[in-house]
Amino acid sequence: MSAEPTIRLHGIEREFTQGSVPVRVLKGITLDVRPGELTLIMGPSGSGKSTLLAAASGLLRPSAGRVEVLGTELWALDATAIDRFRLENCGFVFQGFNLFAALTAFEQVVYPLGFTGVSGAAATAAAEEALAAVGMTHRAALLPTALSGGEKQRVAIARALAKRPRLLFADEPTSALDKTNGEAVVTLLKEAARLRGTTVLCVSHDPRLIAHADRVLRIEDGLVTSDERPTPTKPILH
Repeated sequence: MSAEPTIRLHGIEREFTQGSVPVRVLKGITLDVRPGELTLIMGPSGSGKSTLLAAASGLLRPSAGRVEVLGTELWALDATAIDRFRLENCGFVFQGFNLFAALTAFEQVVYPLGFTGVSGAAATAAAEEALAAVGMTHRAALLPTALSGGEKQRVAIARALAKRPRLLFADEPTSALDKTNGEAVVTLLKEAARLRGTTVLCVSHDPRLIAHADRVLRIEDGLVTSDERPTPTKPILH
């Protein structure tokens, strides 16, 4: 594989304390993640997969180890610099959608662009393009209360894609969706990787995603137990 890794994890550990008892959630994970691929992290509840995603994306400081993202040692930065790094380089999609109740679908996408320095006509164009890419142009004026679960997740993906992030992190993006909407969402993630060269790192326990993934990592008890490339991969649906 020719592409250089965009994410390098070296000996990542994470320990929490439950009462007075330390619990090791991650136990020295080392792996590389490359651009242009949908990398899927799977494992049972409590296996450490979401904790690993949070450490790799700058949301949760590991107890030990190094996280190099786009050539930057992420956790050597101070909190302000990490926030700026995430803003400039990362998009996030979560199971809970995280939409603002008072904003329309269009406003959900265009508003965060202002924090990246994109405003006015450029922001409008970027938001419209992202909503069109996820098939939500006709629903752009609606509030979240008027949207289905699948539509809310599409808006969340549009919001993440609008700033054209080099890295896209998704935590259980399909678990609250039916088969049709789940297929649509994972197809959008795959398109982001293949068509935009984005590094897509997705955590899920949903087996429907395996057919779309370029690479599947399985985690159990804080350790990577397998690293596979499913063949053949499922083609992008249009």
